Amino acid sequence: MEDRITPGLYLEMTSVAPGEYAAQRVPEVLARPAVERATWWENVNPDRADLPRKLPEFSLLGVYEVDDGFTAPETPEGVTGYHFRHYPRPGQGRLTGKPTIGLSLVLISPREPERAQALRDWGDFVHIRHIAEVAVPGYSMITPYENVTGGDPRFMHFYEMDTEDPEQSFKAMTPLVTERIGAMDTPYWKEWAHSPDNRIMYVNTFRRLGERSA
Repeated sequence: MEDRITPGLYLEMTSVAPGEYAAQRVPEVLARPAVERATWWENVNPDRADLPRKLPEFSLLGVYEVDDGFTAPETPEGVTGYHFRHYPRPGQGRLTGKPTIGLSLVLISPREPERAQALRDWGDFVHIRHIAEVAVPGYSMITPYENVTGGDPRFMHFYEMDTEDPEQSFKAMTPLVTERIGAMDTPYWKEWAHSPDNRIMYVNTFRRLGERSA
């Protein structure tokens, strides 16, 4: 994160109290081979109602930067884990020279398995492209990842932010893209916002609470 493409990210979703998670779970995962760094994040808009969700809500997100040799651990009760590898296309956006202290996490899957490539192409060449081009204040890099299992959620769009108010930046994104590409009732805007292959699994914003290196 921040100034490099991380080969993999292992995510844990939970509603365990942040202090308990940092004291107990973070050292356990950091001790595993091929784990470089841990960060943990507060959900700043729990139970958001403006976008659909297939995954259960959670209050705390653990993010572990991992190498190719990483294997996902078993998770304790109340924790769900997902292992993603960097999709072989570059991230889009900009390097601001500031630390990543906010996130927008987008998890999506194709409606049909055979449409996964079409969904990935839409994500990279249509949807993310325009978001990167408008340079949303607070946004830095947007990087695509793929679930190592090939299951749900299939793809992750990992939006790094250098702002302490990631939700405000997230809400500014759509108006800025609309100003650039046209009104919401135009075919081009609809193509940017929605793909017939896309099944939204989860979208939300997060603020960083802590970090620790292996």
